[in-house]
Amino acid sequence: MPGCACPSARSQKHMFGSARPKRRLANSVSILSILALTCGAFAAGPVAAAPDQAADATAPMIHRTTEDGRSRETLPITPSPFRGTMGATVNQSRPDWPVPVAAPAGAPNVLLIMTDDVGFGATSAFGGLIPTPNLDRLAKNGVRYNNFHTTGMCSPTRAALLTGRNSHAVGSGAVTDVASGYPGYSSIIPKSAATIGKVLEENGYNTAFFGKHHNIPSWESNLSGPFDHWPTGLGFEYFYGFVIGDTNQWNPRLYRNTLSVNQPEMPKGETLDHALADDAIHWIHQQKATGPDRPFLVYFAPGSAHAPHQAPPEWIAKFKGKFDQGWDVARKQILANQKKLGIVPADTRLAAWPAEIPAWSSLSADEKRVYARYMEVFAAMIAYQDAQIGRILDEIDRMGQTDNTMVVYLVGDNGPSGEGSPSGTLNQVQHMTHEFKQTAAEIAKDLDAMGGPDTIQLYPAGWGQAMATPFPYMKQISSHLGAIDNGMVISWPKHIEETGTIRHQFAHVSDIFPTILDSIGLPQPKSVDGVAQQRMDGISLYYTFRNPDAAEQHDTQYFEMFGNRAIYQNGWLANTTPRRMPWEMGNPGGNPFTDYKWELYDLSKDFSQSRDVAAKYPEKLAEMQGIWMREAERNNVLPLDDNLAKSRLSASHRHYLPESKSFTYWGGDLTVSENKAPSFRRRSFTISADLDVRKDGVSAPIIVRGSRFGGWAFYLRNGVPVVHQAYTQRPQDHAEVTADTAVKAGAANITFAFTADKGKDGNGGGTLCFEINGNKAGCGHLPYSDVKDAGQGETMDIGMDTGAAVTSDYAPFGPWELGINKVVVSLADDESAEKDKALNTGTSN
Repeated sequence: MPGCACPSARSQKHMFGSARPKRRLANSVSILSILALTCGAFAAGPVAAAPDQAADATAPMIHRTTEDGRSRETLPITPSPFRGTMGATVNQSRPDWPVPVAAPAGAPNVLLIMTDDVGFGATSAFGGLIPTPNLDRLAKNGVRYNNFHTTGMCSPTRAALLTGRNSHAVGSGAVTDVASGYPGYSSIIPKSAATIGKVLEENGYNTAFFGKHHNIPSWESNLSGPFDHWPTGLGFEYFYGFVIGDTNQWNPRLYRNTLSVNQPEMPKGETLDHALADDAIHWIHQQKATGPDRPFLVYFAPGSAHAPHQAPPEWIAKFKGKFDQGWDVARKQILANQKKLGIVPADTRLAAWPAEIPAWSSLSADEKRVYARYMEVFAAMIAYQDAQIGRILDEIDRMGQTDNTMVVYLVGDNGPSGEGSPSGTLNQVQHMTHEFKQTAAEIAKDLDAMGGPDTIQLYPAGWGQAMATPFPYMKQISSHLGAIDNGMVISWPKHIEETGTIRHQFAHVSDIFPTILDSIGLPQPKSVDGVAQQRMDGISLYYTFRNPDAAEQHDTQYFEMFGNRAIYQNGWLANTTPRRMPWEMGNPGGNPFTDYKWELYDLSKDFSQSRDVAAKYPEKLAEMQGIWMREAERNNVLPLDDNLAKSRLSASHRHYLPESKSFTYWGGDLTVSENKAPSFRRRSFTISADLDVRKDGVSAPIIVRGSRFGGWAFYLRNGVPVVHQAYTQRPQDHAEVTADTAVKAGAANITFAFTADKGKDGNGGGTLCFEINGNKAGCGHLPYSDVKDAGQGETMDIGMDTGAAVTSDYAPFGPWELGINKVVVSLADDESAEKDKALNTGTSN
């Protein structure tokens, strides 16, 4: 497989100086002393390997052709030629059956696991305070990487994982929600970067994907497609999961392949991770039942521990009181554990605490109680996740597949979240959209609700910083190791030497694709579906499997996220100082290229990025800045944009959507993604519904969007038309109006007409009037017009209410005695609409 040229003797000396021996464990060290490569990898262009030979001499032979001589470097592999004879009759002919494509002999199953928003210092496998026994057992039977890096954000990391390329080089420089019209930020993974799913599928693997897929351009994340960027369009034969940044763990919005499905019937008290594990286990059973000699690729990507932080109550109870000491003390405890286990060098010190986050000692008694509970829920979520992953590992073991299964476990797609702000939130969406806040005293009155189905919470940023121990900062701030340094474990029995030890070589998420190909013995394809493939940026890590002290091969890597940027080369890291905290949704102003200060760190002597030496080595800093610029130009990182104002967040959703003020829906049981649905925000609108009411007194949804955490419901309650709106999840933020008469059985037309208040700058309410069969049926005032759908992935539904229902007045999925024939939504063309247009179609600077 391709690999980068090794560092020079001088750079090797720098990289493996006095600090390096501290990063690996002696063979005699127990599992408790194992660590993981944390920092990320940074790769320059690949160096071609010799024909039919892997980059590492001990790696499996690269099978550039099938056994009958067809090239594996051009995919799909061409059909086998007919080698028989065809005469005038069967008796004069000799048959020859087509030869199906098969994986190389002995090819392993691959279980690829990526968790979400888990910091380097969270799990017990890397010195954290949250027990993860199943991750620990993989580390015992495999190796931990303590110098492994992601991109600092979910969509870019996942794109780099799937393609083996740098994220900007495949259009994924930021989350899909803030895509822009530049090559590095389009959110469109090109066909010139075929995914690991596609390459393995074309080489005889069965492929399946479970969990989070946040790599669909926002305008394609709907049930009309196109589906090129859905998992089934990227080489995964089967998909079960969600297609946005997160989903409610209690009431998830899920898709099977490209169809919307209702939430699974989970055992009482279980959350989404249980259902994902069940589905993965069943798929593996089915795959081995029908193709026992065919290897599989299972990509398991649960959305936990991303917000919303939710977990079964009995799991939360296990952590009661475990974090009362606060984040300052917890951080010291984690660092002490990491040193004891050998995960960090003995001289590692904690990076400086951000001034924007308060010290634990400065908090009130209520704040301490509530903030500790936030962390108890988060810990329960990770522990529960670990147990569900353990169920999959147990089943693979029970089936006798462990020895032939390579497990690659990425502990987080970026560093821990800081978006919860210093105080945390029980409604993550309205926290960002409406700057929704609740006092600790208010939350403290009902601590037992935290983590349950009535919150979509996110912990305070102080816990995020503690989970990044020993590094500075958190997710989004890819200039610093707290955002990009994640643990990784690889377990592959009988193929990895000195198991239970640590690999210290610099590595990056883009390295996983070539590592898997190397391990199987497959070449990187040159052409896929007739499209020439762009360079592979990742470097195979197979060389680390047999030699714990091998010189690192991924010696250069850039980072960039929302203007925060860094460059790694041969042990040095140069990076900018952040101008905006993760919870600040706005535009810092100024010039994103020139208005950032730069820092410099010698990571060979300073594992935690705690001592800025820019003033001491100005020439080195200038050299590193030049390398960053070279890599930026080579990978489509420019132009820089650090604006996260609401206009940028919504621009990509609306760019490809036609301007329309009338929307017609034929029939019920329909689901429409938020970005394809008409926006009710800050505007007047009318809904006209033609119904078949099959009996008097029916209670059923007509049209619903959002959830009880933020949304609208238009429905019948005991035959009476009702409009219910939820501004947040709090009872005092819910409101409704009802018609003054009920609808009788038979054909009926109901009209809901909302007129937004004038002169309120879009933040007021409005008047809602009803008509039944053309007759006025009453009016009422609603306090809100700026209602935002919450949480992520919630949809607009016709004749049902998927996800977290807006109200409990009806059964979300029936059965009902109500038929929906047609629903028409008309948006007003008035001042309110212009305000909505400005909100939803603004462009970033």
